Amino acid sequence: MDVDAAFLVVGEFGRYQKRAVAVLVVTQVYMAFQSMLIVLVGSTPEFHIEQQNDAAAGHQELHQQVTFTEDMDSIVTEWFLVKQQAYKVSLAGSLFFAGLLVGNIFFGPLSDKIGRRPVYLTGLFFEVVFGYMTALAPNYEVFALSRLLVGLMNGGIGLVSFVLTQEYVGKSYWAMTGTLTSMTFAIGIALFGALGYFIRPWRSLATAANSLGVLFLLLSLTLPESPRWLFCQGQTERAEEVLRYMALRNGNSANHLVLQRVGTAKAANHGKRGTGVLQLVLHPVLRMRTMVLMYACSLVYYGLTLGASQTSGNRYVNVAMYGLVELPGYPLCIYFINKHWAGRRKSMAGFLCLAGTACLCTTFIPENTGTLLSVTSLALLGKLMVSAAFNIAYIYTSELYPTVIRNAGLGVCSMSSRVGGILAPFVPSMRALHTSMPFTVFCLSGLSAGCLGLLLPETLNRPLAETLEELDSMTRSRVLESKALLYEDNKWKSNHK
Repeated sequence: MDVDAAFLVVGEFGRYQKRAVAVLVVTQVYMAFQSMLIVLVGSTPEFHIEQQNDAAAGHQELHQQVTFTEDMDSIVTEWFLVKQQAYKVSLAGSLFFAGLLVGNIFFGPLSDKIGRRPVYLTGLFFEVVFGYMTALAPNYEVFALSRLLVGLMNGGIGLVSFVLTQEYVGKSYWAMTGTLTSMTFAIGIALFGALGYFIRPWRSLATAANSLGVLFLLLSLTLPESPRWLFCQGQTERAEEVLRYMALRNGNSANHLVLQRVGTAKAANHGKRGTGVLQLVLHPVLRMRTMVLMYACSLVYYGLTLGASQTSGNRYVNVAMYGLVELPGYPLCIYFINKHWAGRRKSMAGFLCLAGTACLCTTFIPENTGTLLSVTSLALLGKLMVSAAFNIAYIYTSELYPTVIRNAGLGVCSMSSRVGGILAPFVPSMRALHTSMPFTVFCLSGLSAGCLGLLLPETLNRPLAETLEELDSMTRSRVLESKALLYEDNKWKSNHK
């Protein structure tokens, strides 16, 4: 039997898988803490300049001139990151996302080559180490370096943990586990707002946020290797051991579970063809899918999220609201992506276009109106829509790539979306050109991404490819099916003229 048939025997989402997935899912809270850290530790309080000398005053003179009028402890107040030094706050945020980008490039193909589990555990361990480096940083340079390294690990383990939550369960539960992962990340954003409210000193906040990773690291030590990855690497005996153990813990009998054997030469060929990022460029089907998916919605998502502290109102409440507002989007996307008339493709495109439209509407609303229809409420609506689209994009992407190259595909697509994350901290500065400019950028990004998403094939209720050969076979079948439907349609029209 193949792996999908084996999961029907083992249990597609039994007790053991629920515990394993739960460990991976709650780790998203820690990852959300690290992603949002700069929003609060980089907050800029009210201040005034005592002496307004020339604009080229040195950093030491700036210390003597600046007086902070708001009681706050952040990297801004400790290292006087205002005026000419203010860009360093946005730079630290961008370095984190630059780390995410590199982590996606490096960890995705690496986990396809040496396994999901060792890459995940190693990345989580070093993220915790570098997280404490952030809290203990003696100066801005060390702080910025630590954010780059934390982002590097965060990007890698985020990618691998998402794939593991899907490869531990049967295909029918992929959408649910993927949605739970995104939902828990949103809850993590809200919890970080609450944590920041109760822990104000930035070093204490960074320490508390990072200490959660130690607990999750200890819990993750019990996780097994992905049976799907083992099977695709030709390690069928190890895959059978993992599946039998899952069955035993689920209370099912799988003593006679035997996976179909893949010849050594064939397995090597699969590995050779499937583990390189180069295949995403050389393979015509994968090339088109990758180009479309690389133009993702993260500029809108991270732009709205990282701008939470800059909107009017309490910064801690705003951070929590920008997390909580995502939660209604997940039941919505679960409903739509499983309907035959919507599916993955139309749902993702629709939510992206709605997010872009919400951002467009903010340009026509005066700031600080105080009414229900305000810039903040429309921005929250845009965040709701783009969160649903972002969740669908992860689920959809994992279904569009064969198992042998799934992590590499997810890695490249996540890498490109991190470019949006790198740019996002600087987008609010475009207000200097015009107050509506940031939302105009988000609007164009959302609408164009939604239109491009319609070029992808639907994956709802379609078999998933394990190898590149299966992908080629499915693509040929889909082309023949489309031609047959086109022929029947033309024949019907000619008969009714």
